[in-house]
Amino acid sequence: MTATAGHAALELEIGGMTCASCAARIEKKLSRLDGVTATVNFATAKAKVRYPQSVSAEQLITAIENAGYTAHLPEPPTTEADRSHDAALATLRHRLLVSLALAVPVLAMAMVPALQFENWQWLSLTLAAPVVCWGGYEFHRAALINARHGTATMDTLISVGTLAAFGWSVYALFFGHAGMAGMKHSFSLGIARTDAASTVYFEVAAGVIVFILAGRYAETRAKDRAGSALRALIELGAKEVSVLRGDTEVLVPIDALRVGDRFLVRPGAKIATDGVVVEGDSAVDQSLLTGEALPVDVGPGDTVIGATVNTGGLLTVRATRVGSDTQLAQMAALVEEAQNGKAPVQRLADRVAGVFVPIVFVIAGLTLAYWLLTGAPTEVACGAAVAVLIIACPCALGLATPTALLVGTGRGAQLGILIKGPQVLESTRRIDTVVLDKTGTVTTGRMTLVEVITDEPADELLAIAAAVEHGSEHPVARAVVAGARERGLRPAPVQRFTSHGGRGVCGLVDGRDVVIGRAELLAERGIALPERLAASKETAERDGATAIAVAWDGAARGILVLADAMKPTSADAVADLRALGLSPVLLTGDNAATARSVAEQAGIDEVVAEVLPDDKLRAIREFQARGRVVAMVGDGVNDAPALAAADLGLAMGGGTDVAAEAGDIVLVRDDLRAVATAIRLSRATLRTIEGNLFWAFGYNVAAIPLAAAGLLNPMLAGAAMALSSVFVVTNSLRLRRFH
Repeated sequence: MTATAGHAALELEIGGMTCASCAARIEKKLSRLDGVTATVNFATAKAKVRYPQSVSAEQLITAIENAGYTAHLPEPPTTEADRSHDAALATLRHRLLVSLALAVPVLAMAMVPALQFENWQWLSLTLAAPVVCWGGYEFHRAALINARHGTATMDTLISVGTLAAFGWSVYALFFGHAGMAGMKHSFSLGIARTDAASTVYFEVAAGVIVFILAGRYAETRAKDRAGSALRALIELGAKEVSVLRGDTEVLVPIDALRVGDRFLVRPGAKIATDGVVVEGDSAVDQSLLTGEALPVDVGPGDTVIGATVNTGGLLTVRATRVGSDTQLAQMAALVEEAQNGKAPVQRLADRVAGVFVPIVFVIAGLTLAYWLLTGAPTEVACGAAVAVLIIACPCALGLATPTALLVGTGRGAQLGILIKGPQVLESTRRIDTVVLDKTGTVTTGRMTLVEVITDEPADELLAIAAAVEHGSEHPVARAVVAGARERGLRPAPVQRFTSHGGRGVCGLVDGRDVVIGRAELLAERGIALPERLAASKETAERDGATAIAVAWDGAARGILVLADAMKPTSADAVADLRALGLSPVLLTGDNAATARSVAEQAGIDEVVAEVLPDDKLRAIREFQARGRVVAMVGDGVNDAPALAAADLGLAMGGGTDVAAEAGDIVLVRDDLRAVATAIRLSRATLRTIEGNLFWAFGYNVAAIPLAAAGLLNPMLAGAAMALSSVFVVTNSLRLRRFH
């Protein structure tokens, strides 16, 4: 449970929903409570609710129960929960198989006149009765609950339609002429007027129940498969961990691990949680989380991710994040949040489904009245009305968006792509410009000290610079500190440390007033670069390196030259973006010469250089003001404003938590090629949703007039309705094969 701005938010698991209208009805019930907003997802059977402090969670659950459903707080995945789910699926399968065995003879006798022996219709009654009453029990039960609350859902249509067909047939047997020995009737699944002499509809009642049960079973299995990626993600983590208590190794459950604990990871074992290597050197297989095939070398000081596999030597790791704070848990939470969300197009579908059922009853009533008033036989009028009720069930409409989201976001998680919400999908289709941060995105982000240019003792200048830079987290600062450490220099303490927003840093070291950074920062303090240092700086920058000036006591003392290597996959990634019809732009705080050098290597034509964090945000807005739809790719804290302002923000997984929070899509793998993959997956998911909705809407629009005109047999209507839902789910499952 979370709370924001006086409102709390929680997630509830809903029981008893059987169609999209159920979800719409629960949303309406919850929204009637003051200050409550709710999103109910039929595919995941969950509700996300925001409510004020004046409303309790118990009131929310009571409102749902009063609507005829069950609700409870979600429980963590357990073996018992899995068994309960499997048992429910087995019960549905048993009900389907028994109903199928009973319905097949009924269908055969009705469809093949040669099988219509004397009094065959009475055997049809005997076999069809348990199918309608027991096989369709859940539909009738749901319809009764809905009636008690003055509402109607898809189950109401199914129940009324099948009971109407069965009831008419029983009436015809006992009170009409259908029960006479030797009665025959023809049967056709074609689009044609039904024969007025066909007065028994047992095959319709039994067949529709079987078709719909088959559709529900296929949907349940498919939704289970669609959610398997999230469950697999949750189950990746280790279950036990070897913790060091002093010098003693103790095996404890993963829940007992705390931040700061040191634990052992043996070769071939999973790393229990996110942490920092304290001792040992090894290679870690991160493919389960990032999709990256090659193991990553780690040693003391390197961070490791929980659930990845240690492939080499023995590691001692200090836990830095546990439980819900780990990267694995955050990935699972992001995926589930995306799956539980709703795109604008899905909200439209839900509103349509919510008013569709009453309209269908009106159409069915008008159909019945029209045929009776035009003098048609009663059985023809009833058959047309029943066909309208059956064909109209828009179950496919309710499944069109959530199933595609389930599969698409689940597949994304497997590929190391976390789509934060369904609204993101629409953005991926509209973008035409991709703005790429340089450091850590196009380049490795690991600056290396290349050269120290000074007339002072080089080690002295580097030690003083490292002392001041030690207080900064900027990549340049880390490179300076690392360069000093490699030379065995021990930086002195710094006082009055000040950072100047990407331009440089200042501090007091051993009585020296030190300024390090761009020439502009030195100029603001009246310090000019001597001609030799200025020429060295210009040469270094022309070669694509970064040069920072070091000054103290009012005079420039030297230049530190650093280089940031290009990621080996960046050029391929830019080519992939161009293949998608997107224009890449390099955006960086580095100098123009360095930026142009990197852009040339990566194949980028447009460069915006020497920008501060605020300028990055301004640059994004300028692109948007010129009519361009912008995606921003970044990894640092200074990229967060631009990521949030862009039409689509993509945060590189190797970056900061702030950047990941600001982005719409998080790329777990620190590889720029994942940007094009994420855009392709998002667009494929959106195309699948649109295809599903087109099928669901088009099916009902085309079929209802045929049914009302008496041109669609109720049996064929039931089969088509069930198959439409199966088609939508199957179409969504194609996303599992996305590469």
